[in-house]
Amino acid sequence: MAEAELTPSAVRSPRAAAIAGIVFAVLYGAVIVLILQAVPFSPTDAGTWLTSSTQRDSVVLALNLVPFAGIFFLWSIGALRDQLGVREDKFFATLFLGSGLLFVGMLFVMAALTGALLILAAENQGRPLQDVWIFGRATAYNLMSIYATRMAGVFVLTTSTLALRTGLYPRWLALIGSAVGLLLLIAAGMIPLLELAFPIWVLIVNIYGLIVKAAPRAKAAPRAA
Repeated sequence: MAEAELTPSAVRSPRAAAIAGIVFAVLYGAVIVLILQAVPFSPTDAGTWLTSSTQRDSVVLALNLVPFAGIFFLWSIGALRDQLGVREDKFFATLFLGSGLLFVGMLFVMAALTGALLILAAENQGRPLQDVWIFGRATAYNLMSIYATRMAGVFVLTTSTLALRTGLYPRWLALIGSAVGLLLLIAAGMIPLLELAFPIWVLIVNIYGLIVKAAPRAKAAPRAA
């Protein structure tokens, strides 16, 4: 009687992907909430919020969370690709990986640009040069609310398509993901708080993965004669 063995990758990957995804969702959701409650939604705001230490501190905290959110997002992508293995469709996997990397890259550029604007404001008693502020603020807004959000939409759509093709998630969850992805792709920059749809979707998917897909599997290991 020989007991079938699970490889360490088969045991670790679902749980690793789920945990990394949950941590990312919490961190990125916190980044969005902190920024939106401190900074006016309009990309052409005059920057008067910079005179408030509470609002500045909220943005600084959000910017400090961004690198960790990006790290956990990349970790979750790697663990998810490991789960797919040979089932990975090259076309959709390219879109999946590319959109994920572009999302993280734009998120980091937005954080760096916003941090530079805060430093500039601090050096000018909370009143940065108006032309520089308008350009930098509009650029940071477009990066986060339009381009990064649309890349998040592509990521959700391709992940949901891969899930439908491979059975990685149940059909209902993949269809919800497709709807969320389309909404992010089409309505980015038009609806306040729409950015939160991405971390909420990631949180739901990975809680499902942690409870169902990554449940302990040693209870009834198959045996072969």
